[in-house]
Amino acid sequence: MDAISYQRATDVNSAIAAAQRPGAMFIGGGTNLLDLMKGGLTHPVTLVDITRIEALDKVETLPNGGLRIGALVRNSDAANHTLVRTRYPLLSQALLAGASPQLRNMATVGGNLMQRTRCPYFYDTAFTQCNKRAPGSGCAAIGGFNRMHAILGASAQCVAVNPSDMSVALAALDATVQVSGPRGARTIAFSAFHRLPGDRPDLDTTLQSGELITSVDLPPPIFSEHAHYLKVRDRASYAFALVSVASALQLDGHRVRTAHIALGGVAHRPWRASVAEQHLTGRTLSAAALREAAAAELAQAKPLDGNRFKVGLAQRAIVRATLLAAGGTGDFT
Repeated sequence: MDAISYQRATDVNSAIAAAQRPGAMFIGGGTNLLDLMKGGLTHPVTLVDITRIEALDKVETLPNGGLRIGALVRNSDAANHTLVRTRYPLLSQALLAGASPQLRNMATVGGNLMQRTRCPYFYDTAFTQCNKRAPGSGCAAIGGFNRMHAILGASAQCVAVNPSDMSVALAALDATVQVSGPRGARTIAFSAFHRLPGDRPDLDTTLQSGELITSVDLPPPIFSEHAHYLKVRDRASYAFALVSVASALQLDGHRVRTAHIALGGVAHRPWRASVAEQHLTGRTLSAAALREAAAAELAQAKPLDGNRFKVGLAQRAIVRATLLAAGGTGDFT
C-alpha cells in the first residue's frame, strides 16, 4: 500500500498552495478517485481535502441572470435545486440519469467533470496496452472488445469515451468552467475543457498543473421550455450510456430558432453535434428534418467492428430526444 499524506484545505488559496507539492491531488467526494487508487491507476502522494471550503458549496444566481454551481455541490443537490429544475431542466435530467442515488449523494459537480473513462482496458492493469494509462503502449480496445467505445473524434491512439452524463448537458447549455491556480483565475469554455485524444490520450482536460475547479457557470436560461436528456443503455439504471443525447430548442411555432444538441457515449469528450444543429436552425421541425440532420452529423463517424450499431443508434436517439424536447407544441411527425 502506498503511503499517503492528508491535508485539509480551509479556502481556495490554501488548497492551491498545498497542491503544488509533487504528487498532490485534490479530493472532494472521491467517488472516482478512490476507485482509481484502489485499482492502482493513480498514486497520489498527498490528498488535499477540499470538502470544507464553504465558498465552493453554493448555487448562486449570476448578475447576467445565469447560474453558478459550486464545484463542491453534490450531484443530487444540483439535480434537485429549484433553480436548476425550473431554469435548466436538461441539466437536472442528465444528473438524475447518472450513477445511483447513493453515488449522486457523494459525487460533486467538480469531480464529475474530472472523472476518467470507464474503458475496461484502462481499468484492468493486466492489459499492458493502454495509451491512456501508459502512453506509447498501444490501444487494446481498437482490436479488442469495443462495443462501448468511440465512433467520433477518436484517434489511432485511443478510442475511449467520456462517461459523464452531466457533462453532455453542460456541453449543450454552453456552460463555462471557472478555475483557480497558481497563475490566478481563468474561465474555460466548456467546449475547450475536455480534450479529444489525439496523440496524448493520457490528458483528459485542458486544466493546468495545480488548478482547481471552483464552479460551473450557466448562461441565462433560454431552454427551460424545450429540453430533453435521453440516455440509451443496457439496463434502466446504474449503467453508462451506449449513446446519450442532450437536446435543447428555442422554437417559433414549428420553426427552429436555436438548436443545441450534444452526444454522450460516442467520443472522448461530450460531442457537440454542430452539423445537426446547423441543419435544423431556421427550418420547420419534423421527424424527416431530424433524420436528415442526424445522418449528416453521423456521416463523420468512424466505427469499430464492435460498435457499428452506435451509428444508427445515435441517429435515432437524436431524432427521439429532439422530438421529446419539442413535445407539447404540436405534431412534428
